[in-house]
This record gives sequence, structure tokens and C-alpha cells, in this order.
Amino acid sequence: MERQKLILDCDPGHDDAVAILLAGRAPGLELLGITVTAGNQTLEKTAQNALRVVQWLGLDTPVYAGCDRPLVRDKIVAGNIHGETGLDGPVFPSLERTLRPEHAVQYLIRTLLASEGDITVVTTGPMTNLAMALRLEPRIAEKIRRIVLMGGSYTNGNVTPAAEFNILADPEAAHICFSAGRPVSMIGLDVTRKVLCLPEIVERMARVNTGASRLFVDLMGHFCRTQKEVFGWDGAPLHDPVTVASLLDPDLVRFKPMNVRIDLRSEQSYGRTNCDYFGYLGLPATADVAVDIDVPRFWDIVEEALRRYE
Repeated sequence: MERQKLILDCDPGHDDAVAILLAGRAPGLELLGITVTAGNQTLEKTAQNALRVVQWLGLDTPVYAGCDRPLVRDKIVAGNIHGETGLDGPVFPSLERTLRPEHAVQYLIRTLLASEGDITVVTTGPMTNLAMALRLEPRIAEKIRRIVLMGGSYTNGNVTPAAEFNILADPEAAHICFSAGRPVSMIGLDVTRKVLCLPEIVERMARVNTGASRLFVDLMGHFCRTQKEVFGWDGAPLHDPVTVASLLDPDLVRFKPMNVRIDLRSEQSYGRTNCDYFGYLGLPATADVAVDIDVPRFWDIVEEALRRYE
């Protein structure tokens, strides 16, 4: 069976770490590289976190550091959720893995230009790296098979009433990516908030008893606690891994085509993904927007992934 090629652009981040875990040994995926941006924490921290996760899981995937700030707006981080390190909770061994010297944006350009148009780019953080690559070398657009992102919402945000963090952290970058003329699958808060990692889910994954499952449990210890403190939920929504899981099982997430535009001008709604759910505007759809998910199947996919690691 031919494996789907993907590049994972992320900002680890607890849920990004689980996305790496899902992609790393999935039999139907070929994880070509991991590119990292600032987002959940500063670039220095998110890049080191990506290396720590890759090392823990025993993956050979190369990691490239990218942009350390948004294209236009001031930098924001999510330390209230992900902690001082961006990956608080697990105790990692001394880091032996190192970053590749090439900038993530240059890696994206080089790899996509050399491809046959068969690479999916998955973004689980601010879309700065991909947007910068598209601006530096517009020819890569036609080489992107699909952009699959965790970001946005057609209802409510999670940082402001209007905006979700990944989009709000760099709305201009999201605008560039959504308007690049490539197929876009947007998996937003409307769906990812349905996959709450409740205590019984943590207990279930602990019973798998692999190195990956122990990492998962340690990650969720901190992530679930901060989500409870900030949002009052009994479990953490595992946002980012839904992107990878949707590639592993095409029937997992239900999508609806919509015209999506990023709010770049409003003071109150800056960073909102304005999704024309009912087609009021009569404009062509620009993205497939996630509207539902098979939650039990999602947790089966997570458990299957944990069992692939010793």
C-alpha cells in the first residue's frame, strides 16, 4: 500500500506531541520531516520539545526550526495551557538529537519543489512557516497535495470570543495559506472540543504500557489540569492529533465545504475564521471545514498508535 507523504508543521505543545506520535509509525503515512514554529511557546522551546518527543519515540524524522515570530502581529504564546517549557509534565532524558541546520521555510520550499505534488502539509500551530514559504516561492503552491490544519472555528474561539489560538497567533499567515489555491481541510474547535481526554481515557491508554503510552499519560497529567483551570473541563480537548487521525481514517471526520475568510481588520474579531456555513454569500467554497467526528473511533486510533511503540 502506498503511504501518504506528509510534512508536519507544529509548535509542541502537548497535543502537537501526540500528533507526532500518531504520525511517526503510522503504516499508511510517511512522515518526511517536522518543521517547527513559535506558538505554544517560543521557537527555542518548541523546537527543543519536538526533538525531545522524536528522541523519546525513537523516530528518525528530521526536525527543522523555522519562524520565531508572526508575519505582522506581535508574538503571543500559550504558557497558561502548556506551561513554562511548552511541554510541562513529562521528565525527558538529556537531549541528544539536534536540529537540522536548514531553516524550516527553506526545507519546505526545497522538498515541495522536488516532489511530484504528492505531499500533504499538516499544520498544528500558527501557519507562519508555510505562509512564508508560499511568499518566497509561489511555485510550491501547485506542489501541495492538500493543507490540513488544526485551527479556527465556525462558532466560538478559545482565546477571544471570535478567534482560535493558532489563527489568532498569525492571522496574516492563515490568510496566505487559505488563499493559495490549494485544497484545505480545516479542523477547528467545533470538532476538536468533542475529543475530551477524560480520566477514563487516560486510564485506558495507561494500560497499553508502552513508552509511548507512558509519555501520553505524563503529557495529559499537565494538559488536563490546565484545561480544567482555564476552561472548567474534566478532560483536555486533544486538538492537534485529529489532523493526523483524519488522514489515517478518511471517514473519521465529516467535512462541509464552506467559503472561509480570515478576519484581518476587525478590532473585536481579529483572527476569526469567518465560515459561510449556510452559503449566504454565494461564494465558492475555499475549504472543507470539519463539522463532526467519530469520537470512539478517534480514541481507537490513538490506542493503536501507542501500541506501535515499544
